[in-house]
Amino acid sequence: MNKRRISIIAGIVLLLIFASILFIFQVRQSQVAVVTTFGSYSRTIEQPGIQFKLPWPIQKVYRFDNRLQNFERKFEQTTTGDAKPLIIEVYVGWRISDPKIFLERFNGDMIKAEQNLESLVRDAKNSVIGQHPFRDLISPREEDLKFDDIEAEIVKAVQTEAKDDYGIDVQYAGIKQLGLPESNTQKVFERMRADRQRLVKQFQGEGESRAMEIRSKAEAESTRILNEARAQAIEIEGQAEAQANEYYKVFQENPELAELLLGLEALEAATKEKTTIVADPNTPPFNLFREGVAELKELKSSK
Repeated sequence: MNKRRISIIAGIVLLLIFASILFIFQVRQSQVAVVTTFGSYSRTIEQPGIQFKLPWPIQKVYRFDNRLQNFERKFEQTTTGDAKPLIIEVYVGWRISDPKIFLERFNGDMIKAEQNLESLVRDAKNSVIGQHPFRDLISPREEDLKFDDIEAEIVKAVQTEAKDDYGIDVQYAGIKQLGLPESNTQKVFERMRADRQRLVKQFQGEGESRAMEIRSKAEAESTRILNEARAQAIEIEGQAEAQANEYYKVFQENPELAELLLGLEALEAATKEKTTIVADPNTPPFNLFREGVAELKELKSSK
């Protein structure tokens, strides 16, 4: 009895497992699924989780990786807008945008999809590079480089066709490597060296011109300051002479005062330091001592 029950339970479990294989499937977080009915598109499932379907051959499930894919073009030669040969390698980032178109076009084959995308990217790259001069890609002047513009143009050139015909969304493109054919490398280096020398001469000329401008301004400023100083000196000298003339008029009106002041100045100069002087008391300016003593005596006697 127990063996029979166990057999029944095992049969039910096997039946459930078989039914789950037939009617249930899982979509992972990193996947997108397409369900077909009798080989024709039925529906797209983008949300992860357990899903239901009819058993094969009625319905079939195709799962695709919906994560961002990176694809690199091989290193190959192209030509710039000014007919300069260039070796370039580009890469693109893409993901499946329309699983229905992707399935119908490539039957879900990622390798086949990248082969078609390779051809599309090659044509776009050659077209875009062919519209830009050589200096947009290789130049000693950073401001001449146009990498961002070129990469954006490559994306724009492939985006519409890739989305409409392949069900692929090309999200970015980039230039991975640049090179030159061996026959042109030396010529390019010589041209770059000549450009550098030209820039050196340009900077030297600008520096000399700037230096001359600074020297000219400094000389003009120096001349202006000196002229202002001379004018102030002449003005001060004129004011001093005018004041001196006023003093001379006073001295001419009172010559005795002038003699007294000159004598006092001479005495101050002679007795500025500790000095012993032997001189005739009648000799100017020492006669001032004698006259001062006489005046003091007269003043005392009058009292």
